[in-house]
Amino acid sequence: MNLTFATFLPMLPIIVVSITTVLVMLAVAIKRNHSVSFWITIFGLLASLVSIHFLDAFSGDQTPTPVTGLLLFDRFVYFYSVLIIFAALVCALLLRNFMQTYNNNREEIYMLLLIAVVGALVLVASSHMASFFIGLELLSVPVYGLVAYTCERNRSLEAGIKYLVLSAAASAFMLFGMALIYAQIGTLSFVGISKSTLVADGYLAGFGMAMIAIALCFKLSLAPFHLWTPDVYQGASAPVGALLATVSKIAVIAMLIRLVLQAPAELTHFLQPILVVIAIASIAVGNFLALTQNNLKRLLAYSSIAHMGYLFIPIVAGGEVAVDTINVYLLTYVVTTLGAFGAISALSKAGEAGDREEINDLRGLFWRNPYLACAMAFIMLSLAGIPLTAGFIGKFYIFMTGVNTNSWVLLVALIVGSGIGLYYYLRVMLSLFSKGDATDHAESSISSSSSLLVILMAVLVLWIGVYPQPALEFIASLG
Repeated sequence: MNLTFATFLPMLPIIVVSITTVLVMLAVAIKRNHSVSFWITIFGLLASLVSIHFLDAFSGDQTPTPVTGLLLFDRFVYFYSVLIIFAALVCALLLRNFMQTYNNNREEIYMLLLIAVVGALVLVASSHMASFFIGLELLSVPVYGLVAYTCERNRSLEAGIKYLVLSAAASAFMLFGMALIYAQIGTLSFVGISKSTLVADGYLAGFGMAMIAIALCFKLSLAPFHLWTPDVYQGASAPVGALLATVSKIAVIAMLIRLVLQAPAELTHFLQPILVVIAIASIAVGNFLALTQNNLKRLLAYSSIAHMGYLFIPIVAGGEVAVDTINVYLLTYVVTTLGAFGAISALSKAGEAGDREEINDLRGLFWRNPYLACAMAFIMLSLAGIPLTAGFIGKFYIFMTGVNTNSWVLLVALIVGSGIGLYYYLRVMLSLFSKGDATDHAESSISSSSSLLVILMAVLVLWIGVYPQPALEFIASLG
């Protein structure tokens, strides 16, 4: 293979973030400075975001571009890359404010964040099982450290160990599944698997695909592989929870789309009823268990389980329209989830024993910080899928996809789940505006810059809900 500069040009976003990681490491080695590490991270992520626009303008016919047989870059990859880098930027901004009062080393957290972003970018561009595994582990391993980074705080170290052990088990399932596919088909390339004529000759490849699907369902915290989610979300700091709920989910969903929608029908036809059951179980488990939660991070964890169940409706439906629906829902989910975790981060500091994550901690917030409270109220409405918010646009697309594919059972689950979800989201909103025995927190304890980020997310939520055309055109241009 003749490797030239043009060969690696599509990898520019990955290369930029990788170089940024090295620069942060060198800056820490020369002299520890929290602000320097933060600004290198921000400029590196912004440069990577700009490079995607540069590549999009540079590519004429928009045909998929392979790189060394391991990666494949097309417009879908660039769309998911934009979402990943945007989410990472917001998480980095939240981390700076959150870590200000942390007494131990703060700079390495940006290295872990950047390495996780590199892994996510590699994962969404993977076209081979080798790059798939490398990207997934490069994403997962730094997250173990991010979850347990503030190990002096309540539950952080426990959450990190739980995620490490269970994620390692999921990786073992995935590797064994890859071995079974290779044993029957003799290739690990996605193109080779899709074109193979041997898939109907035995069950090894089918079992292998099922084991890989189990590993990905664990990463997406879908029922019944969800048990780790509330504990890890509660133990992780709020900015890291935002990273878990957005960056890792985007990357894994992108890979799951390739596996389920592009693999041969002989490999995936038996998975369809199983995926239907997983979607319904996730919607039911996520919504019903969220009803009993008084901890906001645990509530958001169960809420994310339900939202991943909603997202499985177009994945089960299949087709090109399903991919467009997934992209719309992902955009609305990412913006809304970043706002929800950003609100917790605005109220919390790393130097404290734990985050202000109880619903009672939000009681009377409107009377202390009306702008943050109103922004969070709009975010809760979006999570519930109320009209004129981004969440409604996402659920509307899923509903129409279900109608067009006659997925009536899944539509019933969507409607019932959304109705149940309305109750616990409204509980949070009522707490924001109540005047009862409010937990008395000083105004100065609320981070103004993090609050501004939450307000910006709320504005995006309303903008997409009221005037979705620019967002839909953006998805169409990159997706």
